[in-house]
Amino acid sequence: MTRKKDWLRPGEHVIVTGGSSGIGLALAEEFAARGAVVSLLARDERRLSAAADRLRKAGATVHTRSADVTDPAGLASAVEELEAEAGPCAVLVTSAGQARPGYFLDMPDDVFRTMMEVDYYGTLWAVRAVAPGMVRRGRGTVVTIVSTAALIGVFGYTAYGPAKSAVLGLTQALRNELCPHGIRVAGVFPPDVDTPQLAEELRHRPAELNAIPGPGRPLPPRTVARGVLRGLDRGRPLIYLDGFTRILASWGGVIDPLIRRYLDGTVRTAARRRTAGAPTGSPDDRST
Repeated sequence: MTRKKDWLRPGEHVIVTGGSSGIGLALAEEFAARGAVVSLLARDERRLSAAADRLRKAGATVHTRSADVTDPAGLASAVEELEAEAGPCAVLVTSAGQARPGYFLDMPDDVFRTMMEVDYYGTLWAVRAVAPGMVRRGRGTVVTIVSTAALIGVFGYTAYGPAKSAVLGLTQALRNELCPHGIRVAGVFPPDVDTPQLAEELRHRPAELNAIPGPGRPLPPRTVARGVLRGLDRGRPLIYLDGFTRILASWGGVIDPLIRRYLDGTVRTAARRRTAGAPTGSPDDRST
């Protein structure tokens, strides 16, 4: 079993899916600052190039590949090429993801499928690409990006929430199965994070979802990345980045009736205001 103090050694190879922006890029920067060789995987080649340039200016050794995490064969091929260039994958971060809130009855069918394809299968295929090599070497770390939305069902997240809940289930099962092989598996639970993905998500949030207050403003990606590294250094299998998420994870079953009562009342009030044309709250007032 990998000891806490040497889970990442200088010069080891870290692969980050969704590494061209947001949490993925911030994590890549933190890993590079520790002396890791970093590989970024994302679809947009222009954004990949810009992210790589940013890291190289800071002195990092960076590799990139354009790949779609929903394509298992293409993703496996990209990982194989990166490992041939930069060495075996010591750490995988599955940061590629997508959030699309909306009213359940109004969202097109393909939104539900896309959330599962990107968030769940995009995580699964990435882990499948690196896990065999980690098992052979008896060493490795897998970091999945889950979400606070995986811990509680919330209005407007009927597509996103279940996909992230599936990521949580996969993370927990993987941890149990891969631990005997010396592989660490950790799940990260970000609330709202100030990323391009959040900006896009806000365009689709229902008024009722905006009316549910959160504990604070979206976290900066660098704050999230540093929190993840601290959690990994301490050997935590589940990494919570804010007090609200930590309470949900620890006491959600106990306080669920109170949470439900509060959420139901807030949603009813927001729905009445929406119907009447009154303001229902600001997207910046909540965190998921």
